[in-house]
Amino acid sequence: MQRHIRTRAAIATAAALIAAGTITAGVSAATPEHQSGKPTKKEIAALFDGWSAALRTGDPEVVADRYADDAVLLPTLSAEIRTDHAGIVDYMEGFLAKKPEASKVQTVINVLDNNSAIDTGLYEFQLTDPATGAKSTAEARYTYEYEKRDGEWLIVNHHSSLLPDGD
Repeated sequence: MQRHIRTRAAIATAAALIAAGTITAGVSAATPEHQSGKPTKKEIAALFDGWSAALRTGDPEVVADRYADDAVLLPTLSAEIRTDHAGIVDYMEGFLAKKPEASKVQTVINVLDNNSAIDTGLYEFQLTDPATGAKSTAEARYTYEYEKRDGEWLIVNHHSSLLPDGD
């Protein structure tokens, strides 16, 4: 009789574990990463596309609005660190005069959590000298740190520097 009760208990326990595992697997399959609140790498990559589109407007305010009020910008073509909206606008006025066209060469995206991600890699700018019309290419490395604030993805840290010569 005790053996029969133990067998029943074992069967009931096994059935409960199988049911729990099935439910858990079903929930996991039904909850993709982007539905859990965590952005996908594709969503983070699209933030650069938005920044690049802002460059094409030629409006430094439009570009600066993609940055948080407390963002830090270490720009490609200036030694001055910009740490507020006015400083970013100031840099963008000169940079946008060169009609930059940005394109990524290589990118690595790390989604840190629901509200932060880093996009780092290599990009290049096609630039036009405003005085002569001469075209040039600036190859650079970049890091964008993004934070989602009040539902909006903003750049909180942007470092861009010309590629050094050599390896």
